[in-house]
Amino acid sequence: MTVAPHRIAVLAVDDVVGLDLGTPAQVFGTARTDQGTPLYSITAATPGGRPVRSTAGFQVLPDHGLELLESADTVVVPGIHAGPPLTDGTVEPAVAEALRAAHQRGARIMSICTGAFVLAAAGLLDGRPATTHWAYANRFRRLHPGVDLDPDVLFIDDGPVLTSAGVAAGIDLCLHVIRTDHGSEVANRSARRCVVPPWRDGGQAQYIERPVPPKARNGTGATRDWARGRLHEPVALRDLAAHAGMSVRTFTRHFRSETGLSPAQWLAQQRADHARLLLETTDLTVDQIAHRSGFGTAAALRQQLQVRIGVSPSAYRRTFRRTPT
Repeated sequence: MTVAPHRIAVLAVDDVVGLDLGTPAQVFGTARTDQGTPLYSITAATPGGRPVRSTAGFQVLPDHGLELLESADTVVVPGIHAGPPLTDGTVEPAVAEALRAAHQRGARIMSICTGAFVLAAAGLLDGRPATTHWAYANRFRRLHPGVDLDPDVLFIDDGPVLTSAGVAAGIDLCLHVIRTDHGSEVANRSARRCVVPPWRDGGQAQYIERPVPPKARNGTGATRDWARGRLHEPVALRDLAAHAGMSVRTFTRHFRSETGLSPAQWLAQQRADHARLLLETTDLTVDQIAHRSGFGTAAALRQQLQVRIGVSPSAYRRTFRRTPT
């Protein structure tokens, strides 16, 4: 029996971000069955079906108006860079009504970047956890104090309402939804087709603007290089601090300032990345890879990959093994 594709409506309002507008069609459009059947249909809409301005210097002329939201299974609101949702926390009444109606009948509602301002203006984020681009966090809190904003994550899945951080985090959210709907294998294939990581560790904190650390002798860059060469060895926090010539407390403070991660988080990430590289490029057994990447046992490696990318080492190797050309 053929199952109809999941219907996605992308709702664009004035001053829509061009990249955000194209992200759902690009990412969801790559999700297919093993037989090549599309799993999603993606269509754009605007209020009244009228052209809307984009921030990229062109206008968007959709095929549909707000009536498209009446039958959509998922509604995605891309980010915006100007307009009432950003300036005074309001949105066109017709847009708010259409979004609330879609939510009330059970459609999944998503936002990319500052699209969260549109959802909040429609009243869909009150009392919910949500995120948006870190640079707009203070403005969001001022306009919508009833929303539990967390600007340090790439996306938040709060059941029927999902929000994501800036720009590329919209890709992360779309892949998360594909993974939720159809499993890791389908999502990983989509990531491959889009030439992006199937899963990014960490959060927006890694990308928030901060002063570039000066190239001083008390930086942690040399120690990070030293640690990368010893991923197969036990490396304790005190070993890192000693290499950098700092106390553990001072080293931890400098390290987090420069990387956005704790030393333990960073080291685990480096080991997982190295393990993934070995899975892609070698014929080593999973036990051997676990040892060479510093996890010690296959069980520990398996647990790390399951948490980080949602697949086992063997499944990752089958999906991402590079074949000679």
